[in-house]
Amino acid sequence: MTPAERLRRLHEETRPGRALVLPGPWDAASAVAFAEAGHAALATPSHGVSAALGYADGACPAGEMFAAVGRIVRAVADREVPVSADIERGYGLPPAEIVERLLATGAVGCNLEDTGPDGRLVDPERQAEWLAQVRTAAGPDVLYLNARVDSYLRGAADPLADALARARRYVAAGADCVYPLGAPTDDLRVLAAELPVPVNAVSDAGSPAPGELAAAGARRVTFGGSLALRSFREVAALARGLKET
Repeated sequence: MTPAERLRRLHEETRPGRALVLPGPWDAASAVAFAEAGHAALATPSHGVSAALGYADGACPAGEMFAAVGRIVRAVADREVPVSADIERGYGLPPAEIVERLLATGAVGCNLEDTGPDGRLVDPERQAEWLAQVRTAAGPDVLYLNARVDSYLRGAADPLADALARARRYVAAGADCVYPLGAPTDDLRVLAAELPVPVNAVSDAGSPAPGELAAAGARRVTFGGSLALRSFREVAALARGLKET
């Protein structure tokens, strides 16, 4: 079974109340730690990777992000752990180049968001057309496409209605999964019931634990940059302790 087939199978094997939990490694060492703990797949967070490379969230150059994803994939390749990558909105690259550069890293899935460079939601029809171009460039099987829906993050007037409308368009365009970032659990239940693909929820500081999100209908749980930031705080505390000795 190829890594792409393995990642797709892991999503297909989810069921109500039981989600696929994908930790977010920010470098090769953290990827190995998650793999050795028994996690079957990983999902890199753009925020965590950017921070590890010394950039603010959203400011990491494309080349450095793809290179970091490649190092993470190589670190767990011998353990047959597939990796999905958060590549924001593709760094302004044409869809075919996005796919080419992503697959060159060894990643077999990706997040693509619908927030534009101006910080506003992209028109949903235009986003759906763009996602369809990515899907066409990748083909049907080699890339698990997770479409992030930023209706809650960007303050849509009716975020649930907006998220549902966007998600339906993105699924029709070829998305395998949708990621309504920031959706509360009551809305997750609606989204999970209405949509024909897995719904990704985020578990970070202040949000429900993975089990609660799964109970609300999420079939995939990721962590954004929260695991990386937690690790960085622990290193900072260690550094202060060493200074005080």
